[in-house]
Formats: sequence, structure tokens, C-alpha cells
Amino acid sequence: MATTYAVEVAGISTIPTTKNNGGLQGGRMRCFRATIPYHGQASGDDIVLAEVPAGYVFSHGVITASATAGASATIAIGVSGATGKYRTAAVFTSANTPTLFGNAAAMDDSALTAKETVLATIAVAALPNSADFAVIKLFYIAP
Repeated sequence: MATTYAVEVAGISTIPTTKNNGGLQGGRMRCFRATIPYHGQASGDDIVLAEVPAGYVFSHGVITASATAGASATIAIGVSGATGKYRTAAVFTSANTPTLFGNAAAMDDSALTAKETVLATIAVAALPNSADFAVIKLFYIAP
């Protein structure tokens, strides 16, 4: 049988061997938590969730809401110019149910080369005008 190596550990098969990226093998998980009150943010609004330092690699995210965000309002999570980098715009109708998200292209083996401001972008319709909220947790691997 053939032996192949995952991208992150390919260097262990070379002579001389190369070190693995500490942010991808043996790194530490970091969480950025952001609470979004539903105070009727309008379609097109951006909500700043976190500033993530250079060198971090996206792992996954989790959304938990006290109530549905409405049947029409979509929430995308990403950055300016790529609003759906981490979560493509979609409705969120699951109350009190932690829901994983993450686009595979954002989980590649490249660490951020510069600090990144992560945004939630509201589209199609406004969020409900209520006292409800959503908690978004972004998980990154850091060296």
C-alpha cells in the first residue's frame, strides 16, 4: 500500500525534514465570542464580530440564538469584500440550538497574513425588532 501525507505534514517525508506549521499541527484553539442584539438591524448592515490577529487559521463557527432571526433575514459571516467567507448568507431559524458553520475554502492551510475584521452582514430583510439575540463564536487555531 502507498503512504501519502496530508498537506499539513508533507514536510516530515522530505530529507531534510521540515517543521510542521504550529498553527495547524499542535496549535491552540482560540475563541472569539460576539453577541448580536436583534434590535431590528436593517438589511445591508454590517456588525463587527471580532478582530483576528495575523497567523490564525479558521477552524469553525457556532451560532446560538435566543429566538429565530426571522424567516427572511439572512446572515453572512465574513470580511469586507467577501461577506460570506466563513458562512454563506442564509436564514437562521433555529432557536436555542447551537449550529456549526464553516466554508471549506476558509479552512485551508494558509494562516492569516494580516489582522482581519470579521463581520456579520444582514441581508434580504431586517432582523426582528425584539429583545432577542444571537451569540456567534468563531474558533481559530493559533501557534
